Amino acid sequence: MYWLLEAGATAGKFPTYFVAVYVIGFLAAVTIGSIAWYNSKRPAGWEDAQRPDFVPEVKSESEATQKEQK
Repeated sequence: MYWLLEAGATAGKFPTYFVAVYVIGFLAAVTIGSIAWYNSKRPAGWEDAQRPDFVPEVKSESEATQKEQK
C-alpha cells in the first residue's frame, strides 16, 4: 500500500493552475449567460415570470434613448 502512495506522489505535480482557470472560466460563463438569459425576451410560458433580485436589469440603447426623449 505504501508503494502506491509513493508512486502517486512522485509521478508529477497536478496542474492545479490549469484546472483553476477552467473552473473560474466555467463559473464566469454560467454567471454571464444567466444574466443575459434573464435580461432577454422571455420564452413562451415565462412572460409573466418575475426577475430574481440578484439579476441586474440591463437596458438597451433604444430603451435608454426613448426614456430620455420623454
